[in-house]
Amino acid sequence: MKSKYSLLVTILCVMAASSLNAATWNVDATHSNVQFSVKHMMVSTVHGSFNTFSGTATFDETSPATVAFEGTVDASSVNTNNERRDGHLKSADFFDVANNPAITFKSTKSVMTAPGRYQVTGDLTMRGVKKEVTMAMEGLTDFIKGPKGATRTGASLTTTINRHDFGLNWNKALDAGGVLVGDSVKINLDMELEKASDVSSK
Repeated sequence: MKSKYSLLVTILCVMAASSLNAATWNVDATHSNVQFSVKHMMVSTVHGSFNTFSGTATFDETSPATVAFEGTVDASSVNTNNERRDGHLKSADFFDVANNPAITFKSTKSVMTAPGRYQVTGDLTMRGVKKEVTMAMEGLTDFIKGPKGATRTGASLTTTINRHDFGLNWNKALDAGGVLVGDSVKINLDMELEKASDVSSK
């Protein structure tokens, strides 16, 4: 019984130390991307991105057993390299940016499944609808010092959602069968993270 008690105390102490050593890392938007892809006419894949976004991550770089993320995307910054299509995506048929200007994600838990691999679960809010999603994460990459002395690392997260879950229901039937826009949307986040304390201490 004593050994089990000692083990429990050790685990709790490690968890507490990890929490105390956790630092905030800011997403460097200049070297990061928020991208998505969806099927068009059931034959090709259209890729898009958001030009304006921000976010933070929290973890202990000495022992990153868990990672927390929080981010915001400006829905009006959607970019598919087609002005007419972008205008449609901003309309009430899709993102409805006039009433829902932000897309947000806030993690609620993360689990390391293997070295450098995590399952990150959290709340994704889009078009005013909040749903729980789980993202597969690769990273964190090696920690390096940037040109200005700030510690940096990287991570990539991916998930696939059904757009109808968030009220993005618009579609058009094709004469030959099928629909214009696919239901499944793949989301890819490639982030370069900069340790906030290294910047604020300058």
